[in-house]
Amino acid sequence: MAERVDTAGFKEKVLENGKLSLIDFYSDSCVPCKRMAPVLAELEEELTGEYGDRVFIGKVNVAYDSELAAEYHVLSAPTFLFLKDGKEVGRLGGVQPKLVLQLAVRENLQV
Repeated sequence: MAERVDTAGFKEKVLENGKLSLIDFYSDSCVPCKRMAPVLAELEEELTGEYGDRVFIGKVNVAYDSELAAEYHVLSAPTFLFLKDGKEVGRLGGVQPKLVLQLAVRENLQV
């Protein structure tokens, strides 16, 4: 299961982890976000097997960490940010098929 990340731990867990980070900006009341939860769980399991510890998957609740959402210009949930070396390298919005997320991870590992 993707790790919940809050404002206090974002820098250490996401920006300075030396990995590609896929961060799901979500809301507990968002139906599309709930649809993505099992997709992210499957993706995390597969990526761990394929890439070991080169990828981190985390979740930011936009209701509790609205300052992070504002900082990254997240206007709707779910929004998936790909961050590497402290910089945004990709972004997807809305419900996404697992294959699209897998391809985005592969592409962004090359960045």
